[in-house]
Amino acid sequence: MSNLERTELSVLTEQAILVGVLLPDDDRSDYEDPLEELARLSRTAGATVVGAVTQKRQKPDATYFLGKGKAEEAGELASANDANVIVADNNLSPAQIRNLEKMTDTKVVDRTELILDIFATRAQTSQARMQVELAQMQYLLPRLRRMWTHLDTYEGGIGTRGPGEKQLEMDRRLIRKRITDLRKELKEIEARKQREVAKRKEVFQVSLVGYTNAGKSTLMNRLTESDVFVEDRLFSTLDTRTRVWPIAKGKTILLSDTVGFIQRLPHNLVASFHATLEEAANADLLLHVVDAAHPQFERQISSVNEVLEELEISHKPQLMVFNKSDDVQDVVYVKAAQKQYENSVFLSAATGEGIDDLRQTVLTIYDEFVVEAELVLSAANGKLLSTLAHRSDILQQEFEGSHVRMRTRIDRRLLEQLLNEQRGSEFEVASVSAAT
Repeated sequence: MSNLERTELSVLTEQAILVGVLLPDDDRSDYEDPLEELARLSRTAGATVVGAVTQKRQKPDATYFLGKGKAEEAGELASANDANVIVADNNLSPAQIRNLEKMTDTKVVDRTELILDIFATRAQTSQARMQVELAQMQYLLPRLRRMWTHLDTYEGGIGTRGPGEKQLEMDRRLIRKRITDLRKELKEIEARKQREVAKRKEVFQVSLVGYTNAGKSTLMNRLTESDVFVEDRLFSTLDTRTRVWPIAKGKTILLSDTVGFIQRLPHNLVASFHATLEEAANADLLLHVVDAAHPQFERQISSVNEVLEELEISHKPQLMVFNKSDDVQDVVYVKAAQKQYENSVFLSAATGEGIDDLRQTVLTIYDEFVVEAELVLSAANGKLLSTLAHRSDILQQEFEGSHVRMRTRIDRRLLEQLLNEQRGSEFEVASVSAAT
């Protein structure tokens, strides 16, 4: 087992054997390839998939995860294909990983470790890197004994509790301290994010959510004419990006792109990325982007909804966006699925088909946040006149001596903000009614 020394969480560019246990309540049993998503994750992490083993069981084997016979089969398959990593499509206990590695003489990586490895390579900003590191440290802590071969050595001296302390305990203390430090830093970032988002309360905010690789970034580029990075790989976006969506004259929307979700997204990762997902938590509307061309898109919808519930934002208004209409093979099936949702649109972010339908639907929702107000203000208040001209839809305007009387369609929150800012000045709301 000398070739199994573990020094980091990574599958690098290794040859991989995939293994999975299909439980009675696991609908993957009906799929042509139940490990298709695991294969995509492995390739995204840089591994080459050279074989696969699946087994139907009532529950995973407590010792090897797979039954002993299937574990031996995985080891033989790894040996025959010169594979140097076995990737499990489930989360394994430290004991299961240790036993399976010993049985197969091959390094074993579970689903969580694989996803964390991908996130680590995709993190670009300091915030994203801290979030990934926190999740990695929390995953690593109970697994230290199998990660390094030096853990049974003893060290003593100044700064330790005394002669005889194991290196293992020292490493645990260091990791616990790092976890505490990261949580503190991320809490400060989250507080700052909350303040930044709070400043935008007067603007209608829309957040893109959805399964990874559903086309959120492509849709954002189409709607805002921006250049958000797009790649046909899982988790191409880890950091939230916010752009202005000029949806119509006098109507401005802030559109945010978020990290993609996935089935069984590690809980620690969801918790770590809470600050990044602050945009979605404060959005007025969630655009739930669905890859309508994917054969299991309904299952992906359920996975996203589970994460939204974990984030406690599943109650927010949602508009289902069935994307990739240009790749759909069975349009009738997708259209039938659409009927389950009160608000949904069918489009292609890549070609632009259906984008106008999306814009009109969002406008309708946006208008529910808009009121029609008659305002009276000083003609000398150039800053306020400019704000109203750029951020509201002025329907009528006339000068009355040193004052301006106007009728405008305006976001009710912007109106409330302006009233607070202009308190004590010559600014009056003569009437307010529902926008028509």
